Amino acid sequence: MDSEDGRRVLDPAQDGAALKALTHPLRLTLLGLLRQHGPATASELAARTGESSASTSYHLRVLAKYAFVTEAEHRDSRERRWKSVHDITSWSNEAMRRSPGGSTILHVLHRRQVEHLQRSLDRHEADLESGRLGQEWQEPAGVSDSMPRLTPESLAELWEVLQAKTDELVARDAGDPRAEQVVLFTAGLPLAPGPVAGPDSPTVPDPGRADAYAGPDATDAGVTDAGAPDAPAAGDAS
Repeated sequence: MDSEDGRRVLDPAQDGAALKALTHPLRLTLLGLLRQHGPATASELAARTGESSASTSYHLRVLAKYAFVTEAEHRDSRERRWKSVHDITSWSNEAMRRSPGGSTILHVLHRRQVEHLQRSLDRHEADLESGRLGQEWQEPAGVSDSMPRLTPESLAELWEVLQAKTDELVARDAGDPRAEQVVLFTAGLPLAPGPVAGPDSPTVPDPGRADAYAGPDATDAGVTDAGAPDAPAAGDAS
């Protein structure tokens, strides 16, 4: 289902094959690149990803089969350019977990997002070290791992507030030449009561840490759970 804000909401009961197609890492990367940088040919995307043109061409056709991408306006008759159909892809977690195989697909998509976080962190650090990013970005950038206690209603409200504020700031900075692409990862993962923390338990952050700050949001291909804020994807822009 498409909406007016450039979002495609997938129904796991009807769009299972489309969701499964998104679990391939290269397809997510290609979709993210098209959403971030605009139309491109299979050869241009191959150069960006280090894949062969034959591989990117095949995976673009798969994405087109499930209406994630479509042919863009060609600059000449010899090239075939592709563009993303939507800015955001989302779904209902509840509906996903009810559908056959939905939990597995959700698990894979979440792991793809975590992999993108690691690549984004590596790129961010390299951009700072090389001087491609100015030092003014060093202080506001960061990763937060705070663990507040919230009700389901409060967590849902937090997503709404984050999205509203992100939309407000994106609109405010739209014409500012200093604005850069910011990869914002947000996660709200409730944990059931468990055993006493051991050496393999997640680290609880020090409340006094000055660097526990999270900045804006995008995923490899703008895929998001329906309860989470969405933003146009940054893609794997390596």
